[in-house]
Amino acid sequence: MSLIFLGLGSNLGEKEKNLQDAVMMLKMEIGSLLSQSSFYISKPFGFSSENDFLNAVVLMETHLSPCELLDKTREIEQAMGRTSKSCGQQYADRIIDIDILLYDHLVIDQPTLKIPHPAIAERDFVFIPLLEIAPDLVDPLSGKKIAELVEAKKTTNELRNFVVGKKEEKFR
Repeated sequence: MSLIFLGLGSNLGEKEKNLQDAVMMLKMEIGSLLSQSSFYISKPFGFSSENDFLNAVVLMETHLSPCELLDKTREIEQAMGRTSKSCGQQYADRIIDIDILLYDHLVIDQPTLKIPHPAIAERDFVFIPLLEIAPDLVDPLSGKKIAELVEAKKTTNELRNFVVGKKEEKFR
């Protein structure tokens, strides 16, 4: 069994329900859920939209290979209503987005699959929930802790903790 970290995001419809449904489908199709971050609200990254995102990171155990995992995450996105995957730097609103952040300590650099995800340390909505559930996680490329890479990047995105029925906590 392999350990994987997946990033989840939604900025359309009932975002909280979308993330909860995605986690349920991931458990049915991919493997065991070991840990899940809090939900975080973020502004869209790489495009303009009036719709904020709700994001989370999950740690799972799977028997799937990296390519099988990529196929399954795309199937789940499509089953939930996502019509197209972002290409290059062309981002758009979406009901669900599932990104493979890390797969064990593997490094994969293929045109359709890059592990670790190349933008982990640049996106607050990825690294804050990731560090919440795995504060000592090490980047397989550099051998450095993710927290060290993040500190070196000094990102400026605004991120807010999403807590049902409570005041949001601003992180940046």
